[in-house]
Amino acid sequence: MSRVLAAVHRHAIETPDRVALSDHAVSLTYAALEAEIAALAAELSRRLPGMLAGRPVAVALDNGPAWVVLDLALIRLGWPSLPIPGFFTDQQREHALRSAGAGAIVTVAMDACAPFCVAGQDLCVSPLAQAAADLPQGTAKITFTSGSTGQPKGVCLSQAQMEDVAAAIVSTLGDEFAGRHLPLLPLAILLENVAGLYPILLAGGRYHVLPPERTGLGDPFRPALGQLVAAIRDEEATSLILVPELLRALVMAMGFTGARLPRLKLVAVGGARVAAQLLDQAASLGLPVYEGYGLSECASVVALNTPAARAAGSVGRPLPHLTVEIAEDGEIVVGPRPFLGYAGGESHAGPVRTGDLGQLDADGFLRIEGRRSNTIITAFGRNIAPEWVESELTAQPEIRQAVVFGEAQPELGALIVPLFPDMPETAVAAAVDRANQALPAYARIRRWKLRPPFDAAAGELTGNGRPRRATILDHERAFVGAATDFQPQAQLQSTRIIA
Repeated sequence: MSRVLAAVHRHAIETPDRVALSDHAVSLTYAALEAEIAALAAELSRRLPGMLAGRPVAVALDNGPAWVVLDLALIRLGWPSLPIPGFFTDQQREHALRSAGAGAIVTVAMDACAPFCVAGQDLCVSPLAQAAADLPQGTAKITFTSGSTGQPKGVCLSQAQMEDVAAAIVSTLGDEFAGRHLPLLPLAILLENVAGLYPILLAGGRYHVLPPERTGLGDPFRPALGQLVAAIRDEEATSLILVPELLRALVMAMGFTGARLPRLKLVAVGGARVAAQLLDQAASLGLPVYEGYGLSECASVVALNTPAARAAGSVGRPLPHLTVEIAEDGEIVVGPRPFLGYAGGESHAGPVRTGDLGQLDADGFLRIEGRRSNTIITAFGRNIAPEWVESELTAQPEIRQAVVFGEAQPELGALIVPLFPDMPETAVAAAVDRANQALPAYARIRRWKLRPPFDAAAGELTGNGRPRRATILDHERAFVGAATDFQPQAQLQSTRIIA
């Protein structure tokens, strides 16, 4: 039996009146949650009798209690689930459904369907007329990760692989951190699903899940900062999971408003490199931020700093059920068998070569140095991880997003999104100069261009808000390819172009 479902059952017996799942309209105790899961599993079996034959059920819902109950009901049935992020384009959505061979899809109830109620929300399940796909044996969830290309890949995970991660997080942090968790990332993102929902239920906490409009994240790439802070404060959240851009938004909002969030006990941040300056700013505001590291092929989390064990500049120690080694070329390799393979592709066995460069220090803390595939080699033979330079740029309050380039060029350049569209170029110039002061001469930004925010609809962002470098650089190829003539570095000043 699933460890998560076993934990729900145990809590339902030992503490039946403890609230497990809630929003503003629904509050389910552990006993009520177990009953809701069983009822939905029976309803799905009735509506889809013998049709699935092991094919995935796609879940196209926003965050809410119904998403959680549906996910757990599919686990109970042993049917693979296929979460569909709301930010996927129509093309990406169809690609995911087709690649995974989804047999049915669950959506919010429409006029033409026979609805059924789950945790206060009317839903509809519709069969899909498309061919089945080859999936690795034991697939319980298919998560589509955008990666660095336009078409997302379907990572296939077993329930045991996901629950190994969740159980390791609980054993590493301790049950005392399972208070009231407020999910801000979409549940369709594996990080929130596996590292947020499952550990909270294993440890007996309360998963308080609201639709994105209630948390200021109706547009996840342009958060409403005041509403975001107010939601965390008013909902009395004790834990959050954030990507770096959301952490930066939270820090900015707290700085502007003077708000403080004393109830928070744990803010886990991952998904991209976090600048040390941003972590320092968060600490100065009283935010208990702990950086971690992971990838979909490892069921979302590989390493995590904790209140009991943290090291500045690291992403923490690897979770105890994993092996982490550094290959001769510096690449991080995670074992023993973190995932099953890709939808429609060959099964995977053995460790995963992550494509990330890193080191393990003498105390076992993992330090990330960048992406092997992203490493820039300048015309002077310098190897530079662009994430390093970008983290210094985005640590400046005037700079919202940045992508650094300079392959085979004598100097580095950057595409910069300012915090506000009408921000004076002099303010951005000052920010670039400050960032350059924290960098060695060979890694400083010598030319840059202001541009509008990176656009998910144009394929410029991955699902969790990370820039797709190849796409962005292709869109800006006229500027990126126009390398400036070499000048002695001591005489260079940052130059800028306004889009």
